[in-house]
Amino acid sequence: MNSNKLAIFGGNPLISEPFTTFNTIENEEIEATLNVVKSGVLSAYIGAAGSGFMGGKNVREFEEKAANYFKVDYAIAVNSWTSGLIAAVGAIGIEPGDEIITTPWTMAATSTAILHFNGIPIFADIELDSFNIDPSKVEALITNKTKAIMAVDIFGQSANMKELKKIAKKHSLKIISDTAQAPGALYNKKYAGTLADIGGYSLNYHKHIHCGEGGILVTNDYDLAQRLRMLRNHAEAVIDSNSPNELCNMLGFNFRMGEIEASIASCQLDKLNTRVLSRQIVAANLNEGLSSLKGLKTPRVSDESTHVYYVYGLTLDLDLINTTREKIISALEAEGVPGIMRGYQNLHLLPMFRNKIAYGTSGFPWSSDFCTSNVEYKEGLCPIAEELHSKTFFGLNICMYELDEKDVDLVISSFKKVWESLELL
Repeated sequence: MNSNKLAIFGGNPLISEPFTTFNTIENEEIEATLNVVKSGVLSAYIGAAGSGFMGGKNVREFEEKAANYFKVDYAIAVNSWTSGLIAAVGAIGIEPGDEIITTPWTMAATSTAILHFNGIPIFADIELDSFNIDPSKVEALITNKTKAIMAVDIFGQSANMKELKKIAKKHSLKIISDTAQAPGALYNKKYAGTLADIGGYSLNYHKHIHCGEGGILVTNDYDLAQRLRMLRNHAEAVIDSNSPNELCNMLGFNFRMGEIEASIASCQLDKLNTRVLSRQIVAANLNEGLSSLKGLKTPRVSDESTHVYYVYGLTLDLDLINTTREKIISALEAEGVPGIMRGYQNLHLLPMFRNKIAYGTSGFPWSSDFCTSNVEYKEGLCPIAEELHSKTFFGLNICMYELDEKDVDLVISSFKKVWESLELL
């Protein structure tokens, strides 16, 4: 059988054995977990003022280690990054109807965290090359209801914080950085996520490091750190103030990380540099092997940034390749290439946003008196994100596999094999 015949047409696939999935759990994590279990203290939190309010030994040690690693004054551990985002929105003190400008090209929790406090998500389009929120689109969306910008460091690279901070300073806005996918990435030699008023990272299972579920909030602001800690742990039971500004949003949650998760997260943080470097090596080899293929654009990294490649993002020039994304992906998958993403997200087109139905059935909070803007979520709102999602973007989930040099060579060979037969697709 012709070895060049595409597998989708009956040829032999180039990748015949599945790649090894990424497993960050090793002996250190097992020993740390056993130590916690043997201690009998799986959580030491108390939802009331006192010595248990800040959690147990492992939580506190992990927070100190994270603050030192990311070079911030305060790190606050939570049970998920979704929890972290909700706490961050509450901590900045938004009022019902306040608007937060964010990107549609992200996981849904970025925007739903805004809704949790009856805020209104406003979606700005993204940059074609970085896939991050486009600062040039943000300023035009600012109204007297705008409270903050929520940037997302998507796929492993920081958003353009220099320009976003200029806008925020000009309009007295807070910045929240959703750096779930970019722990360890640098922006102007500082860690992504640390240049915002509040930032943070995800520790769920398919990230560079993880503890099953978890998150880390980071900030250099003492007052914000205190509010984040209270929101994490039943704020209403511990806040001792009659000030409306201090009581604002102090409807606390149980966002507490357990001792087992904290002990694992601490071991994982020690490995972050190694994990990041391994993905950067894979990406560099992919760049070298794929950059010459007609109509295929490999990831662009800005001069201010490093990239940690949670996702290796690719863009197609459909005019040059004269076929569709779906046909190319189907051909690559037939060759055995794993972990291919078709597009990503367009949150503004999800049914919840298009229909503006969140709390109850009557359109709250958009229908309420405190929502003064005529906000619409519809096609055409973010044309770059929409085009990428529906037609031109696809990604490789390289963070989910432990790819060695042979594996990367097979992926590159599969791409080249498909590109040699583009006219047949």
